[in-house]
Amino acid sequence: MEDLLKYNSSKRNSEAMWWGTLGTVRPFPNFNAEKDARVIQNALESKGSDLNTLVRILTNRNNAQRQSIAQSYHNLAKKELCPALKKALSGGLEQLILGLMMTPSQFEAHRLRQTMEGIGTDEEGLLAVLCTKTPQQLKDATTAYKQEFGRYLENDLISETSKDFTKLVLAILKKEELNSKENVDYHLINQDVKALNDALNGKKKDPAPWIQVLTTRDSNHLSRVLSGLEDLRGETVDKTVQSHFSGDLKVGFQTLVRSIPSIPLFLAQRLNNNIKKSNLVMGILISHSEEDLLCVRIEYRKLTNTSLYSTIQNTKGRCSRLFLPCVDLKTSEGRLCSTNSAY
Repeated sequence: MEDLLKYNSSKRNSEAMWWGTLGTVRPFPNFNAEKDARVIQNALESKGSDLNTLVRILTNRNNAQRQSIAQSYHNLAKKELCPALKKALSGGLEQLILGLMMTPSQFEAHRLRQTMEGIGTDEEGLLAVLCTKTPQQLKDATTAYKQEFGRYLENDLISETSKDFTKLVLAILKKEELNSKENVDYHLINQDVKALNDALNGKKKDPAPWIQVLTTRDSNHLSRVLSGLEDLRGETVDKTVQSHFSGDLKVGFQTLVRSIPSIPLFLAQRLNNNIKKSNLVMGILISHSEEDLLCVRIEYRKLTNTSLYSTIQNTKGRCSRLFLPCVDLKTSEGRLCSTNSAY
């Protein structure tokens, strides 16, 4: 369990790995896509649809296996699986299952689109997605966004944001980590600390150095930079941001500096503050169920002295219990792991 406490940034940054090994959803053993597709077809064609069977299968397979099931179902039934599921399901269960059936990049594209739909933009939700995904994941989501909606993500971000906040979200979307990860560059750390501090000392605060530094360095480097800035100014970086910036830009910098030290802790805090917002909770759980949700669960336990599983189980609302399969850790036999009660 100690190993889980150390967030494995090298795995998270691997371009070859969309979702890593610290997730709660693992590949189902002895997987047979054709068999699952037949069972699902029978469940969909039964009177009133056998919802328990649909949930049992689709929440006990990882995403790659669900994609194989969808292909096998198409071959078997000569129609697409997702429209059939949509017809059989409704409400929160429909949202959950259709979300699980998307590829990771499709799901992130839909999360980003949701933050910009309707009147006004959910800046906090938008940043929460952008700041918790790797550069490669964001590139994949950008491609999926065009395929799913026939729109360019960058253009929508420009139209939905303004001024320096636009520069910030575009810089995060196109983030390139320019510093070397091989060695700790103390000279660059000191240079970055000075740049951030100097940007606050003029009569007019200059956000450009903050945008440049926070979106072109890796998290380990930035953790040292933020720590150095706190030592220099004698206050937390979060307080510094609150004191010197305003509006959407303040929200953007706050999200960045809160997520940089530990994305699992940032997500645990976000869940704790928004546990009754079913769409937000579902977005985090699906997005991170195969990536780092075990780490999020540990941070949530440390933060609240309560397990995430128990919190969701006890949350009032018709959707909350539907999320439990995403939180559960499966053993190699596909059964629930005993760590549920603790984390």
